[in-house]
Amino acid sequence: MDRIRIIGGNPLNGTIPISGAKNAALPLMIASLLTDDTLTLENLPHLADVEQLQRILGNHGVDISVVGRRQRQDSGHARTVHFTARTIVDTTAPYELVSRMRASFWVIGPLLARMGEARVSLPGGCAIGTRPVDLFIHGLEALGAEIRIDAGYINARAPKGLVGARYTFPKVSVGATHVLMMAATLAKGETIIENAAREPEVADLAACLTAMGAKISGAGTQTITIQGVSSLSGARHSVLPDRIETGTYAMAVAMTGGDVTLANTASHLLDTALVALREAGADVTDVEGGIRVRKDGGPIRPVDIVTDPFPGFPTDLQAQFMALMSRADGTARITETIFENRFMHVQELARLGADISLSGQVATINGVQRLKGAQVMATDLRASVSLVIAGLAAEGETVVNRVYHLDRGFERLEEKLTRCGAHVERVSE
Repeated sequence: MDRIRIIGGNPLNGTIPISGAKNAALPLMIASLLTDDTLTLENLPHLADVEQLQRILGNHGVDISVVGRRQRQDSGHARTVHFTARTIVDTTAPYELVSRMRASFWVIGPLLARMGEARVSLPGGCAIGTRPVDLFIHGLEALGAEIRIDAGYINARAPKGLVGARYTFPKVSVGATHVLMMAATLAKGETIIENAAREPEVADLAACLTAMGAKISGAGTQTITIQGVSSLSGARHSVLPDRIETGTYAMAVAMTGGDVTLANTASHLLDTALVALREAGADVTDVEGGIRVRKDGGPIRPVDIVTDPFPGFPTDLQAQFMALMSRADGTARITETIFENRFMHVQELARLGADISLSGQVATINGVQRLKGAQVMATDLRASVSLVIAGLAAEGETVVNRVYHLDRGFERLEEKLTRCGAHVERVSE
């Protein structure tokens, strides 16, 4: 099993190209099930989750053609991939595939809308909370789906097609918003989704669906309106930049010091996180085609944050910000409101010397003058990269184990950091 070995202490200087967003790529790929024409996605990142979803889509009959370099070590040119679901050969998404990645459950929306039926295993994924599927089920039922759960599978039917309706989510859910929006594109009549997720990835999916012929307004706000159409066509769409990757590298610069330009990204995708970084003492400015992050040798200032749905502070950057605060000159508090079990990285940061205490959903971080390298264990995707950030600033050697979590969401991480002066390498046993 691969490990990441880090020798800390080097500032970061140079340019880091930001990849296409994993959280946008996955629903965009799934949208290919809605049409028998070809959907072409540009700027698709090369990640384990993307490869896994390709296998799942292939199981349904999607033909996939990759253009561009494929190997992780190759240059930063993003891939272009063609998805053609001319014939859906199977409307079942089996346990052995869905259990490996939660987002694969989202195929239920397009399959139900296009084929009138879907049998999808209850999902798996990171162990960062319960994340129940009731929001998905109730939303699809509002569109007329008949749903029953049997032997670990959700069996959904709409033999006469889905019908537009007004549905209000009891709580904000990005995944459920994706699914209901995709399903509603082929429903009869008008669908209005209230309390919809406002994340940039939702707006990106809506832009792609619109290019495919869907009639969608309001994406990026709390109310999304979809006028159903009889069919969708193919389209060409570029995946938006990964705001979580952007924030992660920005926090790495703030922690190690240095001067890095994050290319092919935009600050409006993560304004709240960048405000927190500035408060912590980093100099963050917009430049043509990206963001420049600088941090001198001054102290890291403590900043309190609360995670919230967009446009709030992203839960997917909470672990990284905690790593940064572990070196702050003072005490910071982080309140996690999205997932109830997303502090598993705390004990691993403590192995590096961080002083963190937990009380319910609040973490109190007493900044320390130095961290010291150690063996640590990744517990989930975002926690794993927080350990990399901490290792970059720690004295001596840090080894991050179970890095398959990293491969799910960060493209060519070692290469990007090494080119900016970090001492990071992948070690294979």
